[in-house]
Amino acid sequence: MALAAFLPNDPKARTAVLAAGGALAMLGLGFASVPLYRIFCQVTGFGGTTMRASAAEAATVKTAVRTISVRFDANIDRDLPWTFAPEQVTQEMRIGERKQAFYRSENLSDKPIKGVASFNVSPDQVGKYFKKIDCFCFQEQTLQPGQKVDMPVIYYVDPAILDDPDTKDIEQITLSYTFHMAADQD
Repeated sequence: MALAAFLPNDPKARTAVLAAGGALAMLGLGFASVPLYRIFCQVTGFGGTTMRASAAEAATVKTAVRTISVRFDANIDRDLPWTFAPEQVTQEMRIGERKQAFYRSENLSDKPIKGVASFNVSPDQVGKYFKKIDCFCFQEQTLQPGQKVDMPVIYYVDPAILDDPDTKDIEQITLSYTFHMAADQD
């Protein structure tokens, strides 16, 4: 009833006000959809979004007998004047074991460049089991002109992957990063 007090009495004007309100609501939802989708993916591992784990949480994980292979992939946005590549192509590991991998990056330009990494794993359904303890992708990276850096990622695969009928037979996971120029770059 309270909403009706703010609407005009004329049916055409009422329809126009409701249509305009609906359009504004859809516009607001459009702007909110990207951050809401990102939060959904981070919570559920949907779309290959990896999960974060603390060192304390990782210390309680039991290592399984079964091994799995992790393949490393690296890409850069065409506007970013960097090289970026994994230092190892694959790592064999026992499920639940903590591992560290390195990616090497170099700024090929003559000015400092800030980059940010987006990431995912495939197959998509393993995202909720791939846990990162520490990663260069958690914050922006600034490379000075000509600077080369080794960037670590510390991770493990949650043994719960073996209890999921959709993931228990997976033998290889691909961890993929793409570096982009940071949005606030000068």
